[in-house]
Amino acid sequence: MTILVTGARGTIARAVITALSAAGHPVRIASREPSAVPDAVVYDPSDPGPALRDISQVFLYADPSSAPAFVAAAEAAGVKQVVLLSSLASHADNPGDPHAETERIIGSGAYATTFLQPGTFMSNARFWSYQVRATGQIRLPYLDAEEAPIHEQDIADAALRVLLDGPGNGHDGRAYALTGPESMTRRRQIQLITDVTGNPIHAIDLTPDQARIELAATMRNPAQLEHLMSYWASRVGVPHPIEPTVELLTTHPARPFTTWLKDNPTAFA
Repeated sequence: MTILVTGARGTIARAVITALSAAGHPVRIASREPSAVPDAVVYDPSDPGPALRDISQVFLYADPSSAPAFVAAAEAAGVKQVVLLSSLASHADNPGDPHAETERIIGSGAYATTFLQPGTFMSNARFWSYQVRATGQIRLPYLDAEEAPIHEQDIADAALRVLLDGPGNGHDGRAYALTGPESMTRRRQIQLITDVTGNPIHAIDLTPDQARIELAATMRNPAQLEHLMSYWASRVGVPHPIEPTVELLTTHPARPFTTWLKDNPTAFA
């Protein structure tokens, strides 16, 4: 039966769609803005029923506000399996975390559920490219905070494995923490960008007060910014745990950051 992939404008969803199609599985592509995605149907989070009609499995981007409507519609449609793109943040000591709340709601449905919990995306480095083009700098606080960024294709590959295996094949009720292959500081990531692209970049380690001022323009939720700053501070000098999940699910090792840079040659051009 047909697999529904929501969030079709996203990099991970596009990779899942491509892989499912290559494997010969019928796929229904869904987006809130279907006019921007070829062959997509409308996905209205407040009324997902039409998109779920005759669907057996779902790859889902979700949030707490739309999760109850999804559960009701999926149960009514007879969906058998839901693979939810969540986050490692759901493990954090952060009351009210939207990822944890979404997992709780989606996991209450009468279908098999699997949660994919990636940490930092390698593609987050794209946000630095604007600074690089404008100033030749990357200005961030806590440059020596450690993280284990993951290639978005590895997340898609993990989702593909779970969807192809289907419900009843060992993934039901599982939460898969996903990381890249290496714990590295953001200072190290910036050096690798220079090494791969040949573009010298000046890394500026902002003080917390400087960061609050500069990041406020792009992160308008002060509480979210403070939580992020606290997390970064806690990771300075602390190597990030590396999860073997990508290799266990896909049989290939997680891709390194240098691979992401080579896969995205225009990101810092």
